[in-house]
Order: sequence, then C-alpha cells, then structure tokens
Amino acid sequence: MTQLPAQTRWERLTQWPLLALAVAFALAYAVPVVHPGAGLGIQEACVGVEWVVWGSFACDYLVRLALSGQRLRFVRTHWLDLLAVVVPLIQPLRLLRVVSTLALVGRRARMAPQIQLTVYVGGAVVGLLMFGSLAVLEVERDAPGGNIKTLGDAVWWSFTTMTTVGYGDHAPTTGLGRLIAVGLMLSGIALLGVVTANIAAWFISRFERDGEEERRQTALLETLAQEVRSLRTQVSALSHAQEHVCECGTRSAPLP
Repeated sequence: MTQLPAQTRWERLTQWPLLALAVAFALAYAVPVVHPGAGLGIQEACVGVEWVVWGSFACDYLVRLALSGQRLRFVRTHWLDLLAVVVPLIQPLRLLRVVSTLALVGRRARMAPQIQLTVYVGGAVVGLLMFGSLAVLEVERDAPGGNIKTLGDAVWWSFTTMTTVGYGDHAPTTGLGRLIAVGLMLSGIALLGVVTANIAAWFISRFERDGEEERRQTALLETLAQEVRSLRTQVSALSHAQEHVCECGTRSAPLP
C-alpha cells in the first residue's frame, strides 16, 4: 500500500480540529456583536479566542509549508493562504481577522476529500450570511443615519445582498459597511455560479447516463437481431439440406 505524503497526512489529520476551531471562532466573533453590553472579561476572552484560532491556522500554514518539500512552489500555489496569514499582522483590525480566518477555513475545506461540493457550497452560504450579517451590524449599528440596527435587519440585508435582489429597504451608509456589501455581492455571485454549474453538471451527467443506457440497450437489441438472423439462416440451410436429402432418396428408390 502506497504511503501518503507527509503534507497530505497532516492535512487529513488536522482537518476536523481546524473546522472545530473555526466554529469556536464564529461563536467568539458573534457574542460581542449580538450582545454589545457583555462584560469586559467576556469581550477580552472572545478576542483571545479569535487570535488563538487565527494563530492555529497560521501555524497550520507554516507546517504545511515545511512538509511540502517544495517551499517556493507551495508559496506560489498557496499565495492566498499566505496573504490571509500576513494581513492581520500588518493591521490588527478585527474585520481583517474575520476575513483572513474565513479565507483559511475555506481553503482547508476545499482540500478535504471527504467534504463534497454540495456540502462546501452550503457551508459557504451559511458562513457568509452569518459573518456578513454580524460584520455589517457591528459597523452600521452606531453609524449616524444608519438603518441596520438589529440582527434581524442585518440578516435580511445580507440575504438580499447575496442573492443580488437588493430591495433597498436596508443599506449600509459607512465606507466599511459598503466595502462589506461589495464583498458579499461578489461572493454571492460566485456561489450562485458554482451552484448553477453544479446543477448543470448533474443534469449533463444524468443525460449522459441515460444516453449510455439507451446506446447499451440498442447495441443489445442489435446483437439479438443479428443472432436471430443467423439462426434463421442456419434453419433455412438445414431445411434446404433436408429437402435435398429427401429428393435424392426419392430418385434412388427402386421401382416395385
């Protein structure tokens, strides 16, 4: 049995623990936003969890880099991972930690062989809706003239934005809120394209299977028809041979 490369073994070993850390990150990010009046200790604990989760994904990147064997090639092919690791260090903005951690989680989820495309797309939709709602609520709640004041408003706005419906009853007024809106729009269009392509691929594969089955049945019927024709030819040949034998026997029979 062929042994898997060290990098692949590491990725499979750490897949579910990192996803569990991502869930912890989501909870740590959501608590201060949903309950802004939470105590200082709770807020500091949530920030600490966010940094620990981001640090875990950063360490995961460094380990995979060390195990790759071709570090320059790994950096070139995983430049988005590197960007997600480096950006929060340059500017420790909370929203950048959210974006970078989401990018790292998404990259690792796509590499997991046990995570199918449908599950990945569904998780991405739920994650973007949740984090988009929380991010815009955090930015817009205290903005002068803003109309996204509650979690319900934020979820409704995120849903209409991702689906590109855009009713306009709720809209961000700050620059950062509009930047979040742009990211959510682009993500929604990309995910919609993936879903559409997945559905189209399913129909095409179904039609191909049906066509293959029809061709197989046609070939079977053609084979049976050829066998029937062959049997008819053989029966006809035997019948002619029998008639010839009977005629020869009749001629050679002596007169009484």
